[in-house]
Parts: sequence; structure tokens; C-alpha cells
Amino acid sequence: MVNHHDLNEIPGERSAHVKATPTMGGLAFFVVLMVNMFLLKHMDLEQMGLNLTAALTLIFVIGLKDDLAVSTPRARLLIEILALFIILMHPTYHSTSFDGFLGFKQVPTWLLDGIHIIIALTIINAYNLIDGVDGLASALGISMFSMLGFVFFSMGLNFYWLLCLGLIFMLLAFMRYNFSHWQKIFMGDTGSLIIGFCIAVLSLKFLTIETTAFSEFRFKIENRLFIIAAIVVVPLFDMLRVIGIRLLNRQSPFIADRNHIHHVLLDLGWAHYKIALLLGVLNYSLAIGIIFLSVHFNSFQMTLALLVILVLFFMIFHRLKLRSLKKHELKTL
Repeated sequence: MVNHHDLNEIPGERSAHVKATPTMGGLAFFVVLMVNMFLLKHMDLEQMGLNLTAALTLIFVIGLKDDLAVSTPRARLLIEILALFIILMHPTYHSTSFDGFLGFKQVPTWLLDGIHIIIALTIINAYNLIDGVDGLASALGISMFSMLGFVFFSMGLNFYWLLCLGLIFMLLAFMRYNFSHWQKIFMGDTGSLIIGFCIAVLSLKFLTIETTAFSEFRFKIENRLFIIAAIVVVPLFDMLRVIGIRLLNRQSPFIADRNHIHHVLLDLGWAHYKIALLLGVLNYSLAIGIIFLSVHFNSFQMTLALLVILVLFFMIFHRLKLRSLKKHELKTL
């Protein structure tokens, strides 16, 4: 159908591919998620399925519009905010406690809801931006859903951990086609927005669970936000790095370029599967390290530790970027 209607992605200057490829993997994601929601409805004790279905439908529509005819950043942002409002309409997604994060304990619900929307938007768009080479978005998604799923499983939240498990199997099935030479398909903006939105919603659930539910976990409760930062650490650091470079160059933070970490590794000659494997393992490794620190450090110390990791991340990939530019210059001589 995609080939018949000429809806393929045409490779451009920033593309890591050389031929037109179907981008409708996100359509399959949406269908699978709707089936999953139906099958899990008897486990949805909080009756969250209706809100999630409505919100995902909005995300699906704007993602599909983006794949067919590029949407403006403003339109996409408005739809994402509207979808998040639908999620926050559910009573279990509200909280007035900031858990002592940086000394803040009780805050107004409207303020915390606003902070949660900003956190969710950051996660959605960080994941959307990292989708640049075969298997990378899937590998990172699998690492994130496995960590979130483990947390929900430990808490006995059956609907949420089974949803995570379904998303993991969905991404594993998609990877077969994403790496295929003859049946290749991309998830497109539809897919990356849907997966990013699911990660964001599950992260918000983690942030709004009652404090008493964390008695089995060893990390300091004031570091709850850092646990989410750890789970999405590679896309988060990549987005901060790219925006920082654009601002330093006095460019719009929304302008497209080849400064993402996967572009740097591609320019060094890395294969797609190696990039996906490296960054997937890196996401797990950094997450485990940050979660370990959250057991021993308070939120002030964690902020400093995360800044140090961020600076090291910037320095390493800056050196790799310089090496890739030098390699490109030698090729052109």
C-alpha cells in the first residue's frame, strides 16, 4: 500500500539510508497497542485504558500526519500537550508531593502537573530525535520498557508491567523488518511518537505512585525523578547535547543537523546494528550506575553527579565528532 501510494521516506542529507523505504511501522504499533489494551482490560483495575486509548489516538493522528506531510513543531507540541492532559485527567496521575527533591516537599497540584507535562514532553521528543539508524530506537525502547516493567512487576501493578512486556515483544518483532534488506520498514514519526509517549506515560505513573509503595526499593525517595532520568539517559543526554551545540552556534534548537550521537558514530564508519547495540548497552549501563548512586546520594549530590556524567558525555562525543570530521577531510583530499 505504501509503495503503491508512493509514501516512502526519500533519503536526504541527514538520512542514514540510500533508498526509499516505507515509514508506516507506527501504524502497526497503534493497532497492536489497541489489541493489547483490549486484552488487558480485565487487569486495568484503575480504569486507565480509556484515557490511554484516547491520548494514543491523538498521538497516532499527529504522527501519521507528520509521516504523510510534515507538521509544524507548534502543531505537534499542542497535540502532545493535549494528549498529556487527557492522561492527567485520571485521578491516579496526580500528586502534591515532590518527595523532598532539592528540598521541596509539598507543592500545589497544578504546579506539579505542569512539571510532569514538561518532563513527559522532554521524554517524547528526546526519543523521537534519537530515531536515526536501524534498530536504535527499538533497542533503546526495549531497554527502557524492561526497566520500567521490572519496577511495575515488583510493585504488583499487573496492567503496567504486562503493557511493558507487550511493547518489548512488539519492538523485537519490528526489529526483524527494520534490519531486513528486502522487507525493510521504518517506524516513522508515528512509531517514535507512540513509543515515546508510552515511555512518558509510564514514567509519569512511576512519579505519581504513592510513596509507601516504594518500601521494597533501596533508593532514596527524593531521587525518584533521577530514576526516570536514568531510564531515558541516552536519548536525554543526546537531546541536551544537540540543543547545546545549536545554541552555541546561534542556531534555532529546532533546526535539523548531523550532530546526534548516532550521526557521529555513522560518520566514523560504524554499522547500524553496532550503533544500536552500543547505545542500548550504554543506556542500561548508565542507568544501573545512576540508580546505584541514588541509593547513597541525596538529590543535591545526584544533581551534581548527573552534571558530571553529562559533561563527560559531551566531552567524549565532542572528541569523536572531531575525529569524524578529520576522517571526512582526509577522504576529500
